Amino acid sequence: MRTPKALAFYLPQFHPIPENDRWWGKGFTEWRNVAKARPRFPGHYQPHIPADLGFYDLRMPEIQAEQAALARQYGIHGFCYYHYWFTGKRLLERPVDQLLRLGQPDFPFCLCWANENWSRTWDGHDKLLLAEQKYSAEDDEAHIRSLIPVFKDPRYIRVKDRPLFLVYRTSHLPDPAATFARWRKIVTAAGLPGLYLANVECFGSEHGLASRYELDAAVEFAPDWHTLPPAVPLLGHSPVQRVLRKLGKSDPARDNQLVFEYPELVKNMLSKPTPSYVRFPCVTPSWDNSARKKAGARIFRGSTPELYESWLNRALARFQPPTPGEDFVFINAWNEWAEGNHLEPCLQWGHGYLEATARALRSAAGQDPLEARVSPVQAGATTVST
Repeated sequence: MRTPKALAFYLPQFHPIPENDRWWGKGFTEWRNVAKARPRFPGHYQPHIPADLGFYDLRMPEIQAEQAALARQYGIHGFCYYHYWFTGKRLLERPVDQLLRLGQPDFPFCLCWANENWSRTWDGHDKLLLAEQKYSAEDDEAHIRSLIPVFKDPRYIRVKDRPLFLVYRTSHLPDPAATFARWRKIVTAAGLPGLYLANVECFGSEHGLASRYELDAAVEFAPDWHTLPPAVPLLGHSPVQRVLRKLGKSDPARDNQLVFEYPELVKNMLSKPTPSYVRFPCVTPSWDNSARKKAGARIFRGSTPELYESWLNRALARFQPPTPGEDFVFINAWNEWAEGNHLEPCLQWGHGYLEATARALRSAAGQDPLEARVSPVQAGATTVST
């Protein structure tokens, strides 16, 4: 009997930090973008308003405890926290530091190094860098040494006792093979049996790198920007919009964005060929980053818990894990509110996407999916060593 382990990407952004205060204004968190979002076309679901947990502040430890309890109730095995490291400087580190310091919540977790530059892309100033990635052998060593205490935490997710560590943009590393070799050597010297390394296949340039650099696995990202469906010719095509555009008075927020059909995304993601290497599947309940972007947003319309559940069912059925300990499925995401992809309950759907997740996981494990509403799922157990 299978026991698939669902890992949800987790955004640790929902607390103020000095850097965001300087860049975006005092007290800024992602909630500011979420709250000001508005519909861009008829039927567009915006804004996304949180239900059970409200507009929370991750400086409060009880929020992480409530998140873990909610995730466990619906079968989520663990969180994959985005980890931000810039040449010795960490950003948005408080939630992980807090759970390490307090020893709570007792819930499995791992890290994904989001190794991209930070810029003002949200307000159209793409070339204005806020935090820049600079790579070197010395930084490789300092980075991985800083993570040894995290990897040794008993809650950290492992495969064959090796800590699972994701790299978001492997193609950005100047010499990935050398970086990974340094990391593995240092981790082994620290008394761990090695690293279980995986790259994230989020863009075309990231596909196939798990095989090229002999990584342990790849993680599919949803949406995979390499397999987008055709955009819908929806916005800016009404008679009124055409007249306004001719007069130079059109609204960029309505014109300069791309709208896609969620069912077509599902079809394209499931049509991707099975690679020769291990690739963990990924699904998303939705995607809509118009809360962040005045123009240039990407919006997937037509998602429902039922369609999402069908996708997760089929993704689990297609994936053949090489060992029982590698039966992972990733979900994007637990709380990416400004990108419209969150399992956390909202006023529109309540617990609908969580219930869909639980049913799919129970079905894959050979259990009755109808019991998902009233009992925890075995996949949500707190065992972290596999």
